[in-house]
Amino acid sequence: VSCLGGGLYIKLPHAPQACGVVPEAWRFDCYPERGVVVTRELCEARNCCFIPASSFSAPGRNGVPWCFYPPGFPSYSLVSVKATELGQTGTLVKTVKTYYPKDILTLHLELLYETDHRLRITDPSESRFEVPIAVPKATEKASSPAYSVELSNEPFGIIVKRTSTGAVLLNTTVAPLFYCDQFLQLSSSLSSQYIYGLGEHRSSFLHDIHWNTLTMWARDVPPTELTNLYGAHPFYLAMEEGGTGTAHGFFLLNSNAMDVALQPGPAITWRTIGGILDFYVFLGPDPASVIGQYLEVVGYPTMPVYWALGYHLCRWGYGSSNATWDVVKNMRNYGIPQDVQWNDIDYMDRSLDFTFDPATFSTLPDMVKDLHSHGQRYVMMLDPGISSIQPEGEYWPYDEGLRRGVFINHTDGSTLIGKVWPGLTAFPDFSDDVTHEWWYDNLKRFHDKVPFDGLWIDMNEPSSFVDGSTVGCPDTELENPPYTPGILGGLLRAKTLCASAVQKTSSHYNMHSLYGLLEAKASACALKRMLGKRAFVISRSTFPSQGQYSGHWLGDNRSHWKDMYTSIAGMLTFNLLGVPLVGADVCGFSEQTEEELCVRWTQLGAFYPFTRNHNPQDPPAFSPLARSAMKQSLLLRYSLFPLLYTLFHRAHTHGHTVARPLLFPKDVRTYGIDRQFLWGKSLMVTPVLDPGVDFVVGYFPQGLWYDYYTVRTQLYILTIHNP
Repeated sequence: VSCLGGGLYIKLPHAPQACGVVPEAWRFDCYPERGVVVTRELCEARNCCFIPASSFSAPGRNGVPWCFYPPGFPSYSLVSVKATELGQTGTLVKTVKTYYPKDILTLHLELLYETDHRLRITDPSESRFEVPIAVPKATEKASSPAYSVELSNEPFGIIVKRTSTGAVLLNTTVAPLFYCDQFLQLSSSLSSQYIYGLGEHRSSFLHDIHWNTLTMWARDVPPTELTNLYGAHPFYLAMEEGGTGTAHGFFLLNSNAMDVALQPGPAITWRTIGGILDFYVFLGPDPASVIGQYLEVVGYPTMPVYWALGYHLCRWGYGSSNATWDVVKNMRNYGIPQDVQWNDIDYMDRSLDFTFDPATFSTLPDMVKDLHSHGQRYVMMLDPGISSIQPEGEYWPYDEGLRRGVFINHTDGSTLIGKVWPGLTAFPDFSDDVTHEWWYDNLKRFHDKVPFDGLWIDMNEPSSFVDGSTVGCPDTELENPPYTPGILGGLLRAKTLCASAVQKTSSHYNMHSLYGLLEAKASACALKRMLGKRAFVISRSTFPSQGQYSGHWLGDNRSHWKDMYTSIAGMLTFNLLGVPLVGADVCGFSEQTEEELCVRWTQLGAFYPFTRNHNPQDPPAFSPLARSAMKQSLLLRYSLFPLLYTLFHRAHTHGHTVARPLLFPKDVRTYGIDRQFLWGKSLMVTPVLDPGVDFVVGYFPQGLWYDYYTVRTQLYILTIHNP
């Protein structure tokens, strides 16, 4: 991007009647800042319209905007365009500055007709941060594209249509384009109200578009509605109007903190505070094709090792290796299948990575040897925070990391110190190849003592118990940008590192939400190199292309019926996002579980692609009746391994999903169902999700469905008894 100097910011009067013609559903928020009571004076200082909403909705993040852009609000103009071998390029110019600082007044547009079903629209800047993940490079222009592109000159806008139906998939003329140094905003109409993806959030599978803002900035917080969670995935899949069954997708390749605002127009607004606007449109035409086209860009998921499909057992607070071992023996005694035993952080010596407690976990190597002798596997947790307060010469990971310079630094070159479970900690910079080698060396040294089989990487948003660092953060534009998305805590550094912190590739401001992805890559590569086998990694924080390196669990959920229900939407969303090895903590992680809940959750969890109980109550802890029900559910899962393994192989080789919604494209009634789901195309799961019932009501899309147990057939709606 080149930036021309000069420009004016002037007050441009607009006729009151112009404001009145804007329907409420098409008001685009001119004052999205949080914590501000937007008055008429503040609004009009931005040359925007101020009209209280006629509905009962209050102004703000989740209501009809009272302050919105008038028709004709200054934006960019397209002053030149020319054809290229791969598409088109153009130059955009703005002559009137906006109310955010550092407007970029000249932009260079590039449209790449990459395939018949994939269009890329980007700003080929060399001076701004771009996400460092590999994407395919087109070598020739699409010969028969399924899309047409129209460019509006004044104001500038892009309109993308499906050639077969004329449906408008993207129309950016609906609101002004902003392109400032730390505020980029792009709005578009949506083709319908049926929008999926945009992870990671706790919500229904089908997003609510009624003034719903989703924030993306990796954050350590138990799954909570209207909150930015562990990962950031700026991709959506949309079903199109008319019941035709056609679908398309949109992906913004940007890792900076952002808000994605949905409104009932239907329309969407992307607000990000850095990087460039680099986005893809996928033409499908069906949902499965859209997902496959998205994964052609970010990468197909890895093929999991076979034992990853088995039942995994874990808890925080086993207390000792002998207690952990006893759980494994109990599972064997009751004949309950278990492939993998895990340990949470309590196996460590003083919560130090790459150690085990010499007193309480002294028999850990023997336990792992016993697991291996029974064909079972062992997985342990690692956090990225490396203790910085051990005496010199006594903790090799920190001493060696300091010597090699692998840690994230302050702007003055000193090591940034935060605080996690072991106390004061430094944080490895996984954007540096030197750090990958240091990580491998640490894993190899520990594996020589405890021959683990896989890794659980946690706290990798990254999380810290102090905001920024122990000495605070500098007062800079990176720490206090002119616009801050709706991040929990209100600051970029809340419960994480300083945004101004220095990493090899760029500032933490740009790299924050990539941390979990890069740690997963380092971990998967190290395991493959060390073991000579496919790697098993489960990560809490995720980003597009994560599926190439790891699976994901849905975080620190609670032992509530609602958490069990929302886990289905989480599972389906991550399959859509290319991370099919996914599941929630069966029976819940925090709070006391109930026997009925745990039985029902085990029955559901048997059909997660990744099944792990992470609760103090493992199956042998319950009554004989409950224990029997759990055992039968798990045995059913094991009997279906040939199907499940085949589905993972298709995901790996063709970009398919493993668990998928009942989204039958031509049946609109299926678009909002998230209490049922499918394995592949044909195995439907309808779990009990409410207490005190022994039946469920399920919807059966048109077709011939067979009961798995009785081979009876049934159409449409059926009450299923499930004692």
